[in-house]
Amino acid sequence: MQRVHRRRAGPNCIGQQVKYKDYYAVLGVPHDATLEQIRKAYRKLARQHHPDMSKAPDAEARFKDAAQAYAALKDPEKRAAYDELGRRPPGEEFAPPPQWRSAHPVDGAAFDDMDLADLLAALHRQQASPRATMPRAGRDFEATAQINLGEAHRGTVLSLRFDDGADGLTLEVTVPPGVTDGQKLRLRGKGGKGSHGGIDGDIYLHIHVAADPVFRVDGHDLYFDLTLAPWEAVLGAEIEVPTLDGPVLLGVPAGTRSGRKLRLRGRGLGKGKGHTTGGDLYAVVRIDVPTTLSAREQAIFQELASISTFRPREPAKPKGE
Repeated sequence: MQRVHRRRAGPNCIGQQVKYKDYYAVLGVPHDATLEQIRKAYRKLARQHHPDMSKAPDAEARFKDAAQAYAALKDPEKRAAYDELGRRPPGEEFAPPPQWRSAHPVDGAAFDDMDLADLLAALHRQQASPRATMPRAGRDFEATAQINLGEAHRGTVLSLRFDDGADGLTLEVTVPPGVTDGQKLRLRGKGGKGSHGGIDGDIYLHIHVAADPVFRVDGHDLYFDLTLAPWEAVLGAEIEVPTLDGPVLLGVPAGTRSGRKLRLRGRGLGKGKGHTTGGDLYAVVRIDVPTTLSAREQAIFQELASISTFRPREPAKPKGE
């Protein structure tokens, strides 16, 4: 069997072949794409395939390919040199022609184990690591924030501190209106700064809404107890009740029973941008009775008891009887 030996190239002598990668296809942009189009496409792919965000088995490889493509195409000199290599089928091995090597000298004494990304990164490089200018995404941060129900309804701004080195990092974080307990917010680009053109990291904020002394929360709907006197429940009434946006008048229908839920549409927890109304607010009726009576009140209740035909413990008669 014939043994094949690889020849080590001398200075600026590229004797080995490299595999072609279509960096434009990797980013999904046309060959005449603007720098802004290239940057936008890279950021989308980097977020989609970031190993911290995607569990796909090929996520890390696709993230690396996108970073290599962006490193080559964001730099005008490297992009021009790449374009001069011409177009080939992806994976095809080729050796840069002599005129290309003359126009784009590569620093370093050897070409062993280089790939296309190394080749473009090595153009006119002086004492730099082959990957020194590779884009690096910024660090993602996670935090838990406790807010009250009013802040969840209207939104708020929090000052949060993150561990990002010796001095730490303090950021002003906007919590939008309409968040709910347990919701996880992703604040894009608000994390650590990327380097060499890499995307900025994100902040993942876990929201905890503290228990409210008045309202009980169910998604975006709110509930509270409305205590009525017996005559208010029997005769009906207009009562001022609380909401997250201030008190309003609620009409209590005559004959309202204990446990009935009176709904105020759209007066619950806000649903945020794009929604004109929030959830609903429910007043749950509780009927209370006086524990002490004046002589006049006692007489009125005794008279009512003697003339009333209401029998709450008797079974209801079928209709038609």
